[in-house]
Amino acid sequence: MHSTNPVLSRPDAFTSQQQQPQPGYPQQGYPQQPQYGYPQPGQQYPGQPYAPQQPVQAARGVMTIDDVITKTAITLGGLIVTAALTFMFLPIELLYPSLIISGLVGFVTVLFVSFRRLVNPAMVLLYAAIEGIFIGAFSLLFETMFPGIVVQAVLGTFAAAGVTLAAYKAFRIKVTNRFRKVVLISTMAFAGVMLLNFVMALFGVDMGLRTVGGGFNMLALIASAIGVVLAVFNLIMDFDYIEQGIAVQAPASESWRAAFGLTVTMVWLYTELLRILSYFRSN
Repeated sequence: MHSTNPVLSRPDAFTSQQQQPQPGYPQQGYPQQPQYGYPQPGQQYPGQPYAPQQPVQAARGVMTIDDVITKTAITLGGLIVTAALTFMFLPIELLYPSLIISGLVGFVTVLFVSFRRLVNPAMVLLYAAIEGIFIGAFSLLFETMFPGIVVQAVLGTFAAAGVTLAAYKAFRIKVTNRFRKVVLISTMAFAGVMLLNFVMALFGVDMGLRTVGGGFNMLALIASAIGVVLAVFNLIMDFDYIEQGIAVQAPASESWRAAFGLTVTMVWLYTELLRILSYFRSN
């Protein structure tokens, strides 16, 4: 099972609980060594009554759709609250420093959470808070130039996600290996081009792929449209990955990874829609 979302692409993510080694059982290929001073299964100390050994079962559940919905609501809710507070109370003179710092810290946090074998709920909530600051400052930047644009972008983001989920369920979209590969390569290429554009902008070179309040730009519009399409494809991949994770009874803790991945994709979708709306408002 693979996902283009880097958060959900770990080879050990969403592993079936039955496939993971259980406490009390030796792993295959490594015989359990005797512990001196303690009786082994089937043995007993002289003078002690025989007590059959009972297998030790891990007291943990499996991931369910309710878990994923709950964790996603917590993560997105924390992000939205932080973004709203930033949007309402951030001083204008701190707008650009907040954008740069929160953007960089949020990027590092995404990498840190993505590459950990076990997801840490505290880090997921930390990401939500940091990214909330970024989204709040990013929204404030556009709202000062185009009043009312943030509400339109928020509604558009949730509408797009809802339509994508409805289409995924109604049309029983099957995610093939070829589809995964194409979306993965396209997403990586898009990220690479945007990173190059950012670096060139730092040196004063404008590639025209990202503009803010600079009038209508067809190249920037096409770039953001491609970003929206790729974000929607990533949502489809995430829905499929979560569905299969539930089917193989992944550990309940993986619900946090699912919520994290969906939140990252939703943030990406929102920023691209906000840019597209600004291009038309600039015209």
